[in-house]
Amino acid sequence: MHLAELNIARLTHPLNHPVIAEFKDSLDRINALAERSPGFVWRLKGDNNNATDFHVEGDPNMIVNLSVWETPKALEDYVFKTVHAQFYKKRASWFEVMEKPHMVFWWVEEGHRPDLSEAFARLEHYTACGPTEQAFGWAEVIDVERWKRQRCA
Repeated sequence: MHLAELNIARLTHPLNHPVIAEFKDSLDRINALAERSPGFVWRLKGDNNNATDFHVEGDPNMIVNLSVWETPKALEDYVFKTVHAQFYKKRASWFEVMEKPHMVFWWVEEGHRPDLSEAFARLEHYTACGPTEQAFGWAEVIDVERWKRQRCA
C-alpha cells in the first residue's frame, strides 16, 4: 500500500499578487524536489506542471496538493527535511488559517492514482468522522494501530 495525501489551502491573495510571488515562483523547484525525493510516487498536476489550475468549489484562491508516497516516512522526510521545510514555515505569509480540516491521508493500492473527487470524499469523511481507516490525519499516519481502531458510525 502507498500513502495518498490531499492538502487544500486558501491563498491570502490571488496567485498573481506580489504577496504570493515567492510561493508561486518556487512551485517548479519545490515540485521537482518532491519528484526527486526517495519514496515519491505521483502528484496531481495540470498543463502548467503544478496543481494551481485545480480549484476548490470554484474559488481561484483555494489551491490543492494531491500526491502519493511509498511510505509516511518518505513524505515526512520531504516535508520537514528538505528545503520544502523553509516554505512550510512561511505558510502563514501566503495562506489563510483554515477552520476545519484541510489535510487528509489514506492508503491506496500501489499503482492507484486518486482523483480530486476521491480525495475530497476522503476529506469530507475525515471532517465528519475524525480519523478512521478510510481517512485520517498526520498523527494517525504515524500511529497506524490507533486509526485502525477508529470507526465512523
